[in-house]
Amino acid sequence: MELAIKILIAFIAALHLYILYFEMFAWETKGRKVFRSFPKELFGQTKVMAANQGLYNGFLAAGLIWTFFITNKEWSTNIALFFLGCIAVAGIYGAMTADKKIIFVQTIPAALTIVLILVSG
Repeated sequence: MELAIKILIAFIAALHLYILYFEMFAWETKGRKVFRSFPKELFGQTKVMAANQGLYNGFLAAGLIWTFFITNKEWSTNIALFFLGCIAVAGIYGAMTADKKIIFVQTIPAALTIVLILVSG
């Protein structure tokens, strides 16, 4: 179970590093392909805002990566639960305000990992 949890945490961290890249550096190219319902002129106007969101996603990834370097099991678990909780809540908000698919990309993997951590604890 511990290995599965670590793999999920690594996957979620990698996903948020990709979101950092996507929102900070590829918003006007890949963003148009992902968010097709948004007007095309919106991407240039929201580039700075998207980059700011990307930076926050990088902080979430950094928090999860940090858990791999914490030697105290209880501390590592609590930090992982905190950042996974932040990601789950951000996914719910994103699904409500931007795109419903975000719940599948962010909330469900984070919530699944939270459940596995709590069950294995």
